[in-house]
Formats: sequence, structure tokens, C-alpha cells
Amino acid sequence: MTESTAELPLAAAYARFVNRRVLLVAALAVAAAAAFLADIATGASGLPLADVVKGLLDPGHLDRAQRVVLWDIRLPTACMALAVGAGLGLAGAEMQTVLANPLASPFTLGVSHAATLGASLAIVFGLSVPGLGGAWAIPAAAFAFALAATLLIQALAAHQGAGAQTVVLFGIALGFAANALVWLVQYVASADAVQQIVFWSMGSLIRATWTQVGIVAAVFTVCLPLALSRAWSLTALRAGEEHARAIGIGVERLRLLTLTRVSLMAAVAVAFVGTIGFVGLVAPHIARILVGEDHRFSLPASALAGGLMLCLASLASKTIAPGTILPVGIVTAIVGIPMFLGLLLSQGRAK
Repeated sequence: MTESTAELPLAAAYARFVNRRVLLVAALAVAAAAAFLADIATGASGLPLADVVKGLLDPGHLDRAQRVVLWDIRLPTACMALAVGAGLGLAGAEMQTVLANPLASPFTLGVSHAATLGASLAIVFGLSVPGLGGAWAIPAAAFAFALAATLLIQALAAHQGAGAQTVVLFGIALGFAANALVWLVQYVASADAVQQIVFWSMGSLIRATWTQVGIVAAVFTVCLPLALSRAWSLTALRAGEEHARAIGIGVERLRLLTLTRVSLMAAVAVAFVGTIGFVGLVAPHIARILVGEDHRFSLPASALAGGLMLCLASLASKTIAPGTILPVGIVTAIVGIPMFLGLLLSQGRAK
């Protein structure tokens, strides 16, 4: 058998490997699209799925009240769920790789706690953004504090020449500190301000506007191609830092750039919807179970799994208690805990 004929089975096996993972990513995309449509079609006012689809394709098919419900209420909320979920899923996948920690998520570095602190200060002191008014004060403060927290962690890590585990520990410490400050702010705040802080920290999609959706989607659209351009390096890093360095990858620089990108995505997402846990933690595990460690496939799969999870959570938040919309952060926590435990147990049995 010649060398060229020996390569044919390898080429066929690699083609099957790629095709199978492309099909799995496509299946995740179909599932996310179905959950997205189901989310739009669910709500207090009756609007069947057929009318939703017709209204999306031809808004004139609906009367004025139905157009308002679809285009001004349900669609921004569903789009925000998809965009935020995809961003958190992608961010979680990258964090778990560069920090070599399967429990890493966009909140491991204290991003959510810092954002909650910023939002709490904006609520208590009635801050406003010059030229934009008070409506943008809470998301602007949450974004600023979340990004500042990440920059502080990275500065400390760079100064100490810290590795991945030390970065995680810095994040945990910062998270505890931010939590303590939030409690202090709540202690001195009025009852009305405390109620607003608690509601914001639960995570909610109902405040979504088209402008906010556009910002989150734009950040994700920029970050996803940048992440995919590093897919080969991230895949190599999953084999260990020494292996990555041996083939010429600058691990520290890769980690810094990735965490900066992840922090931007997480900060933007948290700024507009509040604290939403477990999506960035669980979605990458689902993606790896389906498509493996190759980041060419696991990164888009993680984003799609995150979008699917948050769309389903948004759907559940409107159906668990009819007539009431639960904060979506509560739903993701309730569903995410057993889901994550199930993933851990299934992986333990597989070893």
C-alpha cells in the first residue's frame, strides 16, 4: 500500500470528524432558534406562534396592539436573552480554557459582584449620565465597575507574574470584597433603594430596549471572530501550558487578551440585565460534551448553548407562575444547579 493510499482513510476519518461536529453545531443553532421563537410566542397576551411568524415577516399582518406586543415588548426581550446567553456562553468557554479551571465563568473574577456594586451606588445616590439622563446611570455604573474590577485583577496578576490559579483567587477575593460593600450600601440605603438593588441583582430581561440589544449584539459580533481567530491556540492550551509554550504560544499574552475580551462581553451583558448565573458555567460543558475540545467547534457551540439556555429560562420565567414574570436569574440558578451537578456526575462516571 502506497503512502498516498494510506492517507485516504485518515482524510476520510477527519472529514467525518468535521462533518459530525458541524451537524451538532447546526443542531444547537436550530434548537436555539426554536427556543427563541417559543419565547416570543409566550406571554400574557395571546399571540399564537403562527401570528408571531407572520408578524416577523410582515408587520402589517398584525393590528397595532399586536405589533406593540411583538416588536416593542417580546422581541427585544427574546433578542436580549439570545445575545446575553451567547455572550456568557462564549465568555465561559474561553475563561475555562485560559484559567485551566472547569468551574470558571464570567463571574469567577468577581465581575457580577463588581457590577452589582456599581449598580447599587447608582441607585442609592441617584446618579445620571451627562447627556443621557438617569435611565443609563445603572447600566453605565455596572459596566464601569465590572470592567474596572477585571483591569484591577489583571494588573495585580501581571505585577505578581501570576498564573491561572492565582488569577482565579484574585477574582474570588475581589468578589467577596464587592459583596461586602454591596451589603454596606444596602445597610445605609432607603427601603425603596434596597428593593431596587435586590431586584436588579436577581437578573431580569424585561427592561431590554432595542438600543441595549444592539450594544450587546455588537460586542458579541466583534468578540466571536476574535475568539475564533485564536481557536487553534486555545485548543493547544487545553493540553496544558507547557505543551502550549513548547509549540510557540505566548500563554501569558493569550490569557491577557482573552480575559480582556471576556471581561468586555461579561460587563456589557451584566450591565443591562443584572446578575445571571450558571449560563457561563454550564453552557461550555454542554458544548464540550457534544463537540469535544476543538475550539473551532466548541466556541460557537458554547455561544449557542448559552443562547439556548437563556431563551429557555426566559420562556420558563413566564410560564412557571402564570400572570407573573419571574426574574430570569432565579430561573437560571434553580435549573443550573441540578444541571451542573448532573454534568459533573456524568463526567465522573465516564472516567
